Amino acid sequence: MPYVNVKITREGATAAQKAEIIAGVTDLLVRVLDKDPATTFVLIDEVDLEDWGVGGVPTREYRRRNRARG
Repeated sequence: MPYVNVKITREGATAAQKAEIIAGVTDLLVRVLDKDPATTFVLIDEVDLEDWGVGGVPTREYRRRNRARG
């Protein structure tokens, strides 16, 4: 009974996009591990940008710095 928790930043992912993620993750577990899709659980958590950090800084700052570089 696989349980997969996908965390994404809260930036407007649509219901259709989330459904595609759920289907894709489920399909991956079926193909690779021969898991039963009926007992495969996928949970998507959306996290506010101010609650997500990359490289030691909040996401917005990380993105700002990377835009300035390139």
